[in-house]
Amino acid sequence: MSASVPGLPLHDSQLPPSITPEMRAAVAQVGKRLRENESEIVRYLTALMARDIDQLDVDPALVEMLEASVHGNVSTILHVLSNDIPVEHLQPTTAAVEYALRLAQRDVPSNSLVRAYHMGQNEMLRIIFGYVDELDLSKHESLVVMRRISDVVSQYIEWITLYVFQAYEDERRRWIGAEGNVLSSRIHEILRTPDVDADSFERESGYSLDQHHVAVIMWSDDEGSRDLAVLDRAARMMATKLFAEGPPLITAIDRTTAWVWLPLGRSNRIVETSDVAQRVTLPAGVRVALGLNASGIAGFRRSHEQALAAWGLATMPGSLVADVVGFGDRGVAVVSRLARDLEFTRAWVHEILGALSEDSPNAAALRETLSVYFATGESHLHTAEKLNLHRNTVKYRVDKAMRDTRTTDRLDLALALTVCEFLGTEVLAQD
Repeated sequence: MSASVPGLPLHDSQLPPSITPEMRAAVAQVGKRLRENESEIVRYLTALMARDIDQLDVDPALVEMLEASVHGNVSTILHVLSNDIPVEHLQPTTAAVEYALRLAQRDVPSNSLVRAYHMGQNEMLRIIFGYVDELDLSKHESLVVMRRISDVVSQYIEWITLYVFQAYEDERRRWIGAEGNVLSSRIHEILRTPDVDADSFERESGYSLDQHHVAVIMWSDDEGSRDLAVLDRAARMMATKLFAEGPPLITAIDRTTAWVWLPLGRSNRIVETSDVAQRVTLPAGVRVALGLNASGIAGFRRSHEQALAAWGLATMPGSLVADVVGFGDRGVAVVSRLARDLEFTRAWVHEILGALSEDSPNAAALRETLSVYFATGESHLHTAEKLNLHRNTVKYRVDKAMRDTRTTDRLDLALALTVCEFLGTEVLAQD
């Protein structure tokens, strides 16, 4: 047994004598059928886990990492079945380990991680047994094949679960020790508990809750800047450049994400995304989502909720949101809500825009022209100036766009166009 794979259960890696070459071929055939449907199986398992297990769907980035982990594990199982590879010769996939580490950093309970693996095991076996039933095997042969496959899957799940659980626990201990979770716990308490001792929090943190706040989510999309120190420096620089009343309140959520509050004292001034874009030079790969200015403990929470909504929109797969986005930006508040149900939103966009919802260059040009047309008060001249087009071209595009849509309601049209602008291919009709 390889010593490089901790937690590997003791078992006989060789096929039992009752497994004939024909049965091996049957197992490999099942592996082939699974491979043909691998993408669909991965999507199904990911959606099931995200829906049924607490805290696995808390943000799009985690769901994306969950899917990568599921894909890595399913691919490994299929590789074993198709090629008759002993489990002890395997190495855990990077995606599976990284996902476990991220859950530890987010303080997602370890039982959610373990439950995901057991749920995946049960569903995989159910799917596999369905494929075995499709083979032209006797009852005895089917039982032999099912037992072999069940043993392989069970051995793999037992091994990988032990491995990622240990990685989770090690990371959790390191994270708690390194990141000062006392302050983090108090912040989470304020966000979820109605009764808060504001004076005690100020003594411990140096941050007053009795003032105006602007909440910020800062995160990194760049491998080179995935360092909490980078986010910390960026948050403090932002506070200085935006003339905050003191140092920001900062808590790390994981290695790539920080929650920040800017203290504004008694000032009710609006902090625009343009202020950040113009005054703050962000490190490469660092992105920002802003809430609105709000006061007191309730405002502390509300501004954070708004920042989370903007961040959720910005981190969706396929999102076209800028690197600095604010809840108060045009369309962000509404689209962030619509983005929570993409199936509904995709259907609604198609119902409103008709042919303009197609994912094509011509439809994109018409959507852009009509969107600018509405934004300029339905002025052909101003639209032409903004898009650097001839006025007649604008008139032609607007007329064609209005003919292609399924409604004349300006409000619905403008909103549907904004949804397309933010979510791109996620809501467009594919050829």
